[in-house]
Amino acid sequence: MITHKTKYALKALMILADEKAGEAQALRIEEIAQRSGAPKRFLEHILLDLKRAGLIGSRRGRKGGYEMIKDPKGVSLAEILRLIDGPMAPLPCLSRKAYQRCEDCKDEQTCRVRGVFGGFYATYILMIESLTVADLQQDSWQIEASGLSEPTTGE
Repeated sequence: MITHKTKYALKALMILADEKAGEAQALRIEEIAQRSGAPKRFLEHILLDLKRAGLIGSRRGRKGGYEMIKDPKGVSLAEILRLIDGPMAPLPCLSRKAYQRCEDCKDEQTCRVRGVFGGFYATYILMIESLTVADLQQDSWQIEASGLSEPTTGE
């Protein structure tokens, strides 16, 4: 499950990507907060993280604000998830960026827990790394038609 912070980051990036595709105008934080439904004070920290990562830029002045500086097709959802929430792996021994050997594991090669979680994690990571901010900009009917949207089971 993604956090509220990640959800707001994704919404902000979609808004800025949509602006980039249109008039290419910088948006003030108040405008992004209003469009995304994110609390302004919370969004300030998120936008700073995105700016430090080189995904968005900011301009000062009367026509200032935030703008998308990276191509939305080049920003994977995995990059955002890692940036905002940290490692995505269900076990530290499966992480690509923050690998740590499990203290209680004698042999990673024969660990059944690692084997089971490693299988579905590999599939998940391939999918999430292939999706980009540009994919989030698609209309919901296009996402459903591509088979990426499945009904939830109430979890």
